Parts: sequence; C-alpha cells; structure tokens
Amino acid sequence: MFPKLIHFGEFFLPSYGVLVALGFLAGLWVTTRLAKAAGLNAELVTNLAVYCALAGLAGAKLFMFLFNFSDYWNDPKSIFTIATLQAAGVYQGGFLLAFLVAIVYMKRVRLPAFQTLDVFAPGIALGHAIGRLGCFAAGCCWGKECHLAWAVTFTNREANDLTGVPLNVPLHPTQIYESLAEAVIFALLYWRIRKPHGAGSIFGLYLIAYSSVRFLVEFLRNHEQPLQMGLSITQWISIGTLAAGLWFAARRTKPSLVHPA
Repeated sequence: MFPKLIHFGEFFLPSYGVLVALGFLAGLWVTTRLAKAAGLNAELVTNLAVYCALAGLAGAKLFMFLFNFSDYWNDPKSIFTIATLQAAGVYQGGFLLAFLVAIVYMKRVRLPAFQTLDVFAPGIALGHAIGRLGCFAAGCCWGKECHLAWAVTFTNREANDLTGVPLNVPLHPTQIYESLAEAVIFALLYWRIRKPHGAGSIFGLYLIAYSSVRFLVEFLRNHEQPLQMGLSITQWISIGTLAAGLWFAARRTKPSLVHPA
C-alpha cells in the first residue's frame, strides 16, 4: 500500500498518522455536535476527548509492549525505532486506558458519566473506521493468507520495512473488514442516539457491537503471540468488553433523547 503519504528527502508524512488524525477530528466533530444537542458542556467534552486521545495512544503502545514483551526485552533499542513509533499498537489497550481517564475526568468536572459516554460512542466508531484505513495503508494488523476474490497482496517494500507485513502473499484485508464494520456501527449508533434511550445504553451498544466484530475478525488476523485456550488475548479482552456492554445496555434508566442540529 502507501505507508508514506508525502516524501521529502528523509522526511515523510505517514499515511497511518494522517488518517488517525483525520479520524480523531471527525470523531470529535460528531461528539461535540451530539454533546451540544444533549445539553452537555461542549468545552469540557472537547477537553475530555483530547485527554482520552492521549491516553489512548499511550495505552495502545503499552499493551503492544506487554503483548510482545519478550521481543522488546531481548532488543530494548527497538522500543525507540521509527517502526515502533508508527506501529498502531493494541486498540483495546488504548480504549481501556482512555476509558479509565474518562471516568476520572468526568467525576472531577461533574459531567454526567453515562450520558457523556453515550455521546462519545458514535464518534469513537467513526474515528476508528477512518483509523483502520490508516492501518491498511501502512500494512499493519494484516490478516492470514487467503485466496478469496477480495484478498489483498502487499508489494511495497517500505510497508514491509515499517510493519513486517509479508509481501507478494494474498491476505485477508482484516483492516478493511474492521473499518467497514465500524462504519456500520457508527451509522447504527448515530441513528439510535436520536431515539429515546436509557443513559449508557448507546455506549453499551457500541461495546456489544465492536466486541463482537473484533472477536470474529481475530480469527482471520495474523497472530505472533501464542493463543490462550485457543483464543488470542484480544479475544479474551473482547469477551470482557462484551460483558460490560451487556451491563450498560441492561441498565434501567429514564429514557433520554438527543436531537442533533
């Protein structure tokens, strides 16, 4: 694919970073729009989005280090390489740390937690859908070998150098699977939040939908870490977030309604 969007001598603009930034801005625009419609403080919500984005980046990298601990332990210098810097990390690790930061921040500034999480859910899905296109452009998070009509074959040597994606081998486009699924989840959540709903149920629906998608997509992704009882660590995390989503969705609260302008 195209891991380097613009190249000037030794400087280059990574496609992954640009698409992740665009995803964040698109998600933030949706979230602030929904926050205003719900009567929430848009400035506080924007600040929360920035803090969560920083925590998400840190959490994704932290989980990446933990999942590949032996590799980094044997070669500590690889932590500070360009390849590590540009690596996508583990999305669920970023999500979990961002969620913890959100809980602390909402409590501190007295934002209504469940209602705030609801207005964030569609934006998270949209931002992730765009960000996964960045993964596809960079070549990371690739799938297993397959010979279906829609298989993709990476041929860019720079993609291999940056991410290790195998070249000239037809693979499942797992990045596209996830991006398309997240786009559908965004559409569903954006439609559902404008209907009467209990506080926290939209966020719960996001957790249910994304956890299910990620659990299934993991069967088609390449895994360098050993499986635990037949499942990847990410699949076990998905089971946990799915259970949390069911709890959010099952809560009985007074129905609310959001009318985006």
